[in-house]
Amino acid sequence: MNLHALRIFVEVARRGSVTAAADALTISQPAVSAQIRKLENELGIALVLPEGRGISLTDEGRFLYEQARRIYDWEKEIEWQLNEMKEGTKGRLRLASTFLPSHYLVPKWLASYKQKYAHVEVDIRTGNSQKSIERLLRCEADLAIITNEVWDDLPIYRMHLMDIRFWFIVPPCHPYAGQEIPLETLVQEPFLLREPGSSTREKLFSLCREHQVQPPQVGLQYHGLFESIQSVRAGYGTMLAPALAVSELVARGEVGRVTVPGIDLKRPMYLCLRDKESGQRPVTARFMELVLQKHTLQGNF
Repeated sequence: MNLHALRIFVEVARRGSVTAAADALTISQPAVSAQIRKLENELGIALVLPEGRGISLTDEGRFLYEQARRIYDWEKEIEWQLNEMKEGTKGRLRLASTFLPSHYLVPKWLASYKQKYAHVEVDIRTGNSQKSIERLLRCEADLAIITNEVWDDLPIYRMHLMDIRFWFIVPPCHPYAGQEIPLETLVQEPFLLREPGSSTREKLFSLCREHQVQPPQVGLQYHGLFESIQSVRAGYGTMLAPALAVSELVARGEVGRVTVPGIDLKRPMYLCLRDKESGQRPVTARFMELVLQKHTLQGNF
């Protein structure tokens, strides 16, 4: 079916006049009449009949008009939704995040984002650094928010977002709580460690190598940050934890902080993309703009 002729037929049927359709389409009346005849010949049925100064539709013409009108209404809907996607107000945003930003930063960012872009569908997957990087590289995420230092020349475009301070914490009743303890003494305590692939775990082991002390014994191994902190809060273990996650607990006396001489540990957090161009996708760009604005207002943690 000739879609150009069909579009002209819909305009004639809608207005009930070849003349009015020609004016609306800014083409001549003979050209409109020629396209209607062409469509009728193609279909082998009469679609319009003359009626005074206008036209009327045959039963077949009325059927075709009702069906074709849906097509062009749908076309307008598609154009409208595509324009929303172009503006970043509609679409799907897929995020991968490590546990720290996923629990303590991303919820605030997404709350602000959804208030502004309510029609964007958001999917967020939380995992350790290795899993988050894999999701990004497998195109399962548009953007990853990762705390990590070692990248091994991975084909990832990253923007430094902030530095996160890390503290050693112990149960509130522990004799080291509130004390300054050498690293070689502290690592004799049972530690709560994250699973292999966690960048926090690797940072702790790297710190031990740097200061030439034996790595700590594993008291418990968790696959999440929150669970580890709750174990310390409940009375067991030592761990390296982000200040962002435990500062309020320390202030309330629910866990104790241990300072280690010569160590002021900060870890970088990045916004990561597969390449710079992928950050220009509208929904991704809008989310990045919001996060960078929030970071500028809040500063480092």
